[in-house]
Amino acid sequence: MSSLYYLNKFLFKYKRYLLLGILFIFISNVFGVMMPGVVKDTINDLVSSDLTNGDVSLGAILKIALMSAGLYVFYSVLKGIFLFYTRQTIIKMSRYIEYDLKNEVYDQYQKLSFNFYKKNATGDLMNRISEDVSKVRMYLGPGIMYTINLVIMSGLIIFVMLRVSPILTLYVLAPLPVMSVLIYFVSFKLNKKSNLVQSEQSKLSTFVQENFSGIRVIKSYIREKESIKNFNTQAVNYKEASLSLAKTSALFMPTIVFLIGLSNIITIYLGILQAREGLINAGEIAQFVIFINMLTWPFASVGWVTSLIQRAAASQARINEFLKETPEIINPSTEKVTFAKEIVFKNVGLVYENSGVRALTDVNFQIKKGETIGVIGKTGSGKSSLAYLLLRLLDPTEGSIKIDGKNLNELNIDSWRDLIGYVPQEHFLFSDSIRNNITFGLKASDIPDEMVFNAAKSAGIHESILEFPAQYETKLGERGINLSGGQKQRISIARALIKQPEFVIFDDCLSAVDNETEELILNAIQNQLKNSTSFIISHRISSIKYADRILVLDEGKIVESGKHDDLLTLNGAYASIYAKQKLSEEINTL
Repeated sequence: MSSLYYLNKFLFKYKRYLLLGILFIFISNVFGVMMPGVVKDTINDLVSSDLTNGDVSLGAILKIALMSAGLYVFYSVLKGIFLFYTRQTIIKMSRYIEYDLKNEVYDQYQKLSFNFYKKNATGDLMNRISEDVSKVRMYLGPGIMYTINLVIMSGLIIFVMLRVSPILTLYVLAPLPVMSVLIYFVSFKLNKKSNLVQSEQSKLSTFVQENFSGIRVIKSYIREKESIKNFNTQAVNYKEASLSLAKTSALFMPTIVFLIGLSNIITIYLGILQAREGLINAGEIAQFVIFINMLTWPFASVGWVTSLIQRAAASQARINEFLKETPEIINPSTEKVTFAKEIVFKNVGLVYENSGVRALTDVNFQIKKGETIGVIGKTGSGKSSLAYLLLRLLDPTEGSIKIDGKNLNELNIDSWRDLIGYVPQEHFLFSDSIRNNITFGLKASDIPDEMVFNAAKSAGIHESILEFPAQYETKLGERGINLSGGQKQRISIARALIKQPEFVIFDDCLSAVDNETEELILNAIQNQLKNSTSFIISHRISSIKYADRILVLDEGKIVESGKHDDLLTLNGAYASIYAKQKLSEEINTL
């Protein structure tokens, strides 16, 4: 329950809705408790009229019935009106809190650092902001509403019942606590089996999603039969879990009905005995029967509400775990950042926290304003790690990175990143139009078409876009699934170029294009970004051979540095890479 204390600030924020809801519940139950009193008075009036002697006219009986029915309907309507207002306050409050909590979680996700996303699965992040928040809302809405209703209704009803007959009240209420305990255990089992059903459903959905996403691989390796067999296994597990849940659910209503019937039998039997002794009358027996039935659902809801609270507490604990996570990268300043001279890496080292792998060791180099720096090396040599450090997605474990003499970790992150155009190695496109994907990094809402077209032309994708029926308004599928790898990369490049950035970082972003397209893009980049500073990471020498300086990385260290021709003269690691790539090109042309 301690995890739910976090929600108290929201309850205080929306206390007006909560207090009004409590007031409306009280008023609604007052009218609800008055309704059985109408039945009691009607029965007593009819009994006292001695209908058996025929002394009372049909008109008199009809008058009593109509007056009683009218009063009963009047109380019922008033009860319904205030019940409506109850839901319009407490349930509305729960929706407002759900909205605030989801926004708070999402805002926290935006603040958390790169390492956080390397440690946590996307599915888990989604569950906490959707399923877990929904379970918390059920506690804040129905959970609180039914709990308050139980307390107020049972208090009012028991008060009236005790005034009529304390002994009869004691006997007729005896089965209700037993019902609450039994329903609690049934609800506990239902909760466990419901979670199992959700788990199996999640596994089934994940299996189907993965198989549909990888349908080309399945067909290529002729694995359709195995896929169907595995699907059947997952489907059977889901079916068995669902059937088990249905069997347990079947115990719920019979348990309630049995205990309601038991309470009614006790009420009628003991009521008749007390009526013989003149301690109670016929109308009060009927009133007791109605009260017992009115108390049935509030007491039955104890187990259900307890289950809601248990699930909400577990879900809020999971949410709190992420909300309490402290971002490793924080923005220390609000001042605008300028880049006029140089970027200096001094004795920089980097160890990844989640894996303990050392990515960089004692890295020293400079990037002067307007320079083009190329970075090459084997897979895992630390090339992308340099890009992460420049973007300040990560902070170095050792050493420092300075921008015009100021430590990068002291600068305004947002302002610094605003100067950068970044094309990641793993290109990502949103499920939106091509135009919106290209203009994603721009803050202006009204962007001229010519600006978009020029960026696409520079990235070598303009002509391909015009071939689509909707051209720049073409809607992309998830992660741009309806585009080829090369098209995705070129749209990512256009997204960076349209910003006209002062500093551009290409992280092996030309790997999916042919040499001719690569040359076209590099020439366009040189023309469009001739005044910008470029940092080009690649495993192909053709992408970096025109750079002002080339850094050769090996196992996180800079082993060579210089221009293309100078590095070839050294006849070292760079020359070896060049020779292998040249030989590969010659073989491909045969």
